[in-house]
Order: sequence, then structure tokens, then C-alpha cells
Amino acid sequence: MAASTEVCPGCGAVLAPQGDATAAHPGASPSCRRLFETTLGGLHEEAGADPVAAALVALADAAYDAQHPVAGDADRLRRALAAIGVPGTDPHRVPAAWRTTVADVAADLDVIDLPALVTSWATAVRDDWTAVVAPHR
Repeated sequence: MAASTEVCPGCGAVLAPQGDATAAHPGASPSCRRLFETTLGGLHEEAGADPVAAALVALADAAYDAQHPVAGDADRLRRALAAIGVPGTDPHRVPAAWRTTVADVAADLDVIDLPALVTSWATAVRDDWTAVVAPHR
């Protein structure tokens, strides 16, 4: 019998499993990646013609990458952290828990507009990382 849920190894979101492992993002479960793609799909489509959408996509991509670090790819993580405004970081230390994930963004789409959700999510990810980097500030 298949599992009824899976936990994303990156952000910790508990989601219904998706059978397509090829859809996975390094550091993420396939279901988490699919949720990210579905939730941000419209913005990704608009990004080529709309600079505001392109900026939101870049912010969402950075927040997602920051929550799904990949062992051996510290540069990717550093780029993501810089894009969300985390000061100089040690990419070997990762927050133990995340206050907001793409699952939260998707869950709130019916009551809050996507640009506000993406901005709030990226801010929460930045704050989670900043607490790890400089916990005594």
C-alpha cells in the first residue's frame, strides 16, 4: 500500500505523494516540486512579458532554493540566500524548521493574492535563515 503522505526533505511540508520522481527539484520531494510549479505556474508564464511577474518569480525561486539546499551545491544556496537578502551565510547550517513553505502559499491563494504571498514567504525564509546565521543579534 502506498503512503498517504510524504514529507519534503527540504522544507518539511507534508503533502500527498506524487509518483513522478523526475519532477523533483534537488533537495525537494516530487510532490513539493509539483506544488511549487502548480502554484507559481501562472507567474512563470507571465514573467517573459511582465517585469513585475519576473521579479516575483525570481523571489519565489530563491525562497524555494533556500528551503531546499542540495549537498555539494553551496553556490546555488548562496545565490538564493543573497537574492532573499540573507547576509553572509554558512550554507552548512540550515534552519531546523520553516515558518512558511510553498504549501502555505498554495493554501492561502483563495484569500490572499499571490504577489503578497510570495513576498511574505520570502521574508519568512530570510528571517528563518538570518536566525541561524546570526542567532545572537
